Amino acid sequence: MNNHYNIYICGVGGQGIIKTSTIIGEAAMNQGLDVIMSEIHGMSQRGGSVSTELKIGGFDSSIIPAQSADMLLSFEPIETIRGLNKVNKDSKIVFNTHPIVPSSSKTPYPSVDKITSVLKENFNNVLPIDGTALALKAGNVLSLNMVLLGAVTADDKFPLSKDSVIEAMKNSLKPKFHELNLKAIESGYKWIKG
Repeated sequence: MNNHYNIYICGVGGQGIIKTSTIIGEAAMNQGLDVIMSEIHGMSQRGGSVSTELKIGGFDSSIIPAQSADMLLSFEPIETIRGLNKVNKDSKIVFNTHPIVPSSSKTPYPSVDKITSVLKENFNNVLPIDGTALALKAGNVLSLNMVLLGAVTADDKFPLSKDSVIEAMKNSLKPKFHELNLKAIESGYKWIKG
Protein backbone atom coordinates (compact mmCIF):
# COMPACT_ATOMS: atom_id res chain seq x y z
CA MET A 1 0.00 0.00 0.00
CA ASN A 2 1.01 3.56 -0.64
CA ASN A 3 1.92 5.25 2.68
CA HIS A 4 -0.89 7.78 2.24
CA TYR A 5 -4.51 7.51 1.17
CA ASN A 6 -7.02 10.39 1.06
CA ILE A 7 -10.79 9.82 1.07
CA TYR A 8 -13.34 12.60 0.63
CA ILE A 9 -16.84 11.49 1.67
CA CYS A 10 -19.90 13.61 0.93
CA GLY A 11 -23.68 13.47 0.88
CA VAL A 12 -26.62 15.01 2.67
CA GLY A 13 -27.66 14.96 6.30
CA GLY A 14 -29.18 11.71 7.50
CA GLN A 15 -27.34 9.41 5.07
CA GLY A 16 -24.75 8.17 7.56
CA ILE A 17 -21.70 10.01 6.23
CA ILE A 18 -20.20 10.68 9.67
CA LYS A 19 -20.77 7.09 10.83
CA THR A 20 -19.18 5.79 7.61
CA SER A 21 -16.11 7.92 8.24
CA THR A 22 -15.90 6.75 11.84
CA ILE A 23 -16.02 3.10 10.76
CA ILE A 24 -13.31 3.65 8.13
CA GLY A 25 -11.18 5.44 10.72
CA GLU A 26 -11.59 2.64 13.25
CA ALA A 27 -10.81 0.01 10.61
CA ALA A 28 -7.61 1.88 9.73
CA MET A 29 -6.55 1.99 13.38
CA ASN A 30 -7.36 -1.73 13.74
CA GLN A 31 -4.93 -2.38 10.88
CA GLY A 32 -2.25 -0.34 12.66
CA LEU A 33 -2.52 2.65 10.33
CA ASP A 34 -2.49 6.30 11.32
CA VAL A 35 -5.71 8.13 10.47
CA ILE A 36 -6.92 11.70 10.79
CA MET A 37 -10.39 13.04 10.01
CA SER A 38 -12.27 16.30 9.77
CA GLU A 39 -15.98 16.80 9.25
CA ILE A 40 -18.42 19.46 8.19
CA HIS A 41 -21.96 18.69 9.30
CA GLY A 42 -23.55 21.97 10.24
CA MET A 43 -26.46 21.44 7.84
CA SER A 44 -26.91 17.75 8.62
CA GLN A 45 -30.09 18.32 10.63
CA ARG A 46 -31.73 20.02 7.67
CA GLY A 47 -30.76 17.55 4.95
CA GLY A 48 -27.99 19.87 3.79
CA SER A 49 -24.50 19.05 2.57
CA VAL A 50 -22.29 16.95 4.82
CA SER A 51 -18.68 16.05 4.12
CA THR A 52 -15.75 14.42 5.85
CA GLU A 53 -12.11 14.24 4.91
CA LEU A 54 -10.16 11.17 5.96
CA LYS A 55 -6.43 10.74 5.58
CA ILE A 56 -4.84 7.37 6.19
CA GLY A 57 -1.07 7.45 6.77
CA GLY A 58 1.30 9.96 8.33
CA PHE A 59 -0.30 13.35 7.85
CA ASP A 60 -0.03 16.63 9.74
CA SER A 61 -3.36 18.09 8.59
CA SER A 62 -6.81 16.59 8.16
CA ILE A 63 -7.69 18.79 5.16
CA ILE A 64 -7.33 17.19 1.73
CA PRO A 65 -5.81 19.70 -0.71
CA ALA A 66 -7.58 20.33 -4.02
CA GLN A 67 -7.17 17.49 -6.53
CA SER A 68 -5.46 15.24 -3.95
CA ALA A 69 -8.14 12.73 -2.96
CA ASP A 70 -7.44 9.13 -3.89
CA MET A 71 -11.15 8.44 -3.57
CA LEU A 72 -14.36 10.44 -3.63
CA LEU A 73 -17.17 8.49 -1.97
CA SER A 74 -20.46 10.26 -2.57
CA PHE A 75 -23.89 9.37 -1.26
CA GLU A 76 -25.76 11.62 -3.73
CA PRO A 77 -25.17 12.70 -7.39
CA ILE A 78 -25.19 16.50 -6.91
CA GLU A 79 -22.92 16.13 -3.88
CA THR A 80 -20.55 14.22 -6.18
CA ILE A 81 -20.32 17.31 -8.38
CA ARG A 82 -19.73 19.51 -5.32
CA GLY A 83 -16.81 17.27 -4.30
CA LEU A 84 -15.01 17.29 -7.64
CA ASN A 85 -12.55 19.97 -6.54
CA LYS A 86 -10.97 17.32 -4.26
CA VAL A 87 -10.23 14.82 -7.05
CA ASN A 88 -7.98 14.53 -10.08
CA LYS A 89 -8.34 12.62 -13.33
CA ASP A 90 -7.09 9.39 -11.75
CA SER A 91 -9.00 9.52 -8.45
CA LYS A 92 -11.55 6.79 -7.84
CA ILE A 93 -15.11 8.18 -7.80
CA VAL A 94 -17.71 5.90 -6.20
CA PHE A 95 -21.15 7.50 -6.08
CA ASN A 96 -24.72 6.60 -5.28
CA THR A 97 -26.89 7.32 -8.32
CA HIS A 98 -30.09 7.84 -6.35
CA PRO A 99 -30.85 11.59 -6.15
CA ILE A 100 -32.26 13.44 -3.16
CA VAL A 101 -34.14 16.36 -4.64
CA PRO A 102 -34.51 19.27 -2.19
CA SER A 103 -38.18 20.05 -1.61
CA SER A 104 -37.46 23.78 -1.77
CA SER A 105 -35.60 23.61 -5.10
CA LYS A 106 -37.08 25.66 -7.91
CA THR A 107 -34.63 24.41 -10.52
CA PRO A 108 -34.99 20.98 -12.12
CA TYR A 109 -32.67 18.25 -10.89
CA PRO A 110 -30.18 17.33 -13.64
CA SER A 111 -30.35 13.90 -15.27
CA VAL A 112 -28.32 11.33 -13.32
CA ASP A 113 -27.46 9.67 -16.65
CA LYS A 114 -26.03 12.99 -17.84
CA ILE A 115 -24.05 13.45 -14.61
CA THR A 116 -22.66 9.92 -14.97
CA SER A 117 -21.78 10.49 -18.63
CA VAL A 118 -19.94 13.76 -17.93
CA LEU A 119 -18.04 12.18 -15.04
CA LYS A 120 -16.95 9.24 -17.20
CA GLU A 121 -15.81 11.62 -19.95
CA ASN A 122 -13.60 13.58 -17.56
CA PHE A 123 -12.33 11.02 -15.04
CA ASN A 124 -10.73 7.59 -15.47
CA ASN A 125 -12.24 5.69 -12.53
CA VAL A 126 -15.96 6.39 -12.15
CA LEU A 127 -18.06 3.73 -10.42
CA PRO A 128 -21.77 4.61 -10.23
CA ILE A 129 -23.84 2.38 -7.96
CA ASP A 130 -27.52 2.45 -7.09
CA GLY A 131 -26.72 2.06 -3.43
CA THR A 132 -30.22 3.05 -2.37
CA ALA A 133 -31.76 0.16 -4.32
CA LEU A 134 -29.18 -2.26 -2.92
CA ALA A 135 -29.84 -1.02 0.61
CA LEU A 136 -33.59 -1.56 0.17
CA LYS A 137 -32.89 -5.05 -1.19
CA ALA A 138 -30.68 -5.77 1.83
CA GLY A 139 -33.59 -4.83 4.09
CA ASN A 140 -33.50 -1.12 4.93
CA VAL A 141 -32.68 2.10 3.08
CA LEU A 142 -30.73 3.24 6.15
CA SER A 143 -28.07 0.64 5.30
CA LEU A 144 -27.00 2.76 2.29
CA ASN A 145 -23.78 3.71 4.03
CA MET A 146 -22.93 0.03 4.54
CA VAL A 147 -23.58 -0.69 0.84
CA LEU A 148 -21.16 2.08 -0.08
CA LEU A 149 -18.62 0.84 2.47
CA GLY A 150 -18.76 -2.56 0.81
CA ALA A 151 -18.29 -0.92 -2.57
CA VAL A 152 -15.10 0.91 -1.54
CA THR A 153 -13.58 -2.21 0.02
CA ALA A 154 -13.93 -3.90 -3.37
CA ASP A 155 -11.38 -1.48 -4.85
CA ASP A 156 -7.95 -3.14 -5.04
CA LYS A 157 -6.19 0.12 -4.09
CA PHE A 158 -8.36 0.78 -1.02
CA PRO A 159 -5.96 0.35 1.92
CA LEU A 160 -8.38 -1.43 4.26
CA SER A 161 -9.61 -4.99 4.11
CA LYS A 162 -13.29 -5.80 4.01
CA ASP A 163 -12.81 -7.84 7.18
CA SER A 164 -11.39 -4.89 9.12
CA VAL A 165 -14.29 -2.70 7.94
CA ILE A 166 -16.78 -5.36 9.05
CA GLU A 167 -15.07 -5.63 12.45
CA ALA A 168 -15.22 -1.84 12.86
CA MET A 169 -18.89 -1.84 11.84
CA LYS A 170 -19.65 -4.44 14.49
CA ASN A 171 -17.84 -2.35 17.12
CA SER A 172 -19.72 0.81 16.11
CA LEU A 173 -23.29 -0.42 15.66
CA LYS A 174 -25.76 -2.35 17.79
CA PRO A 175 -25.69 -6.16 17.35
CA LYS A 176 -29.34 -6.23 16.24
CA PHE A 177 -28.27 -4.39 13.05
CA HIS A 178 -25.24 -6.57 12.23
CA GLU A 179 -27.02 -9.06 9.97
CA LEU A 180 -28.65 -6.30 7.88
CA ASN A 181 -25.38 -4.38 7.65
CA LEU A 182 -23.40 -7.47 6.64
CA LYS A 183 -25.88 -8.08 3.81
CA ALA A 184 -25.54 -4.45 2.74
CA ILE A 185 -21.73 -4.53 2.80
CA GLU A 186 -21.70 -7.74 0.75
CA SER A 187 -24.13 -6.32 -1.82
CA GLY A 188 -21.97 -3.23 -2.39
CA TYR A 189 -18.82 -5.33 -2.57
CA LYS A 190 -20.33 -7.73 -5.11
CA TRP A 191 -21.74 -4.87 -7.22
CA ILE A 192 -18.27 -3.39 -7.73
CA LYS A 193 -16.52 -6.75 -8.17
CA GLY A 194 -19.11 -7.64 -10.82
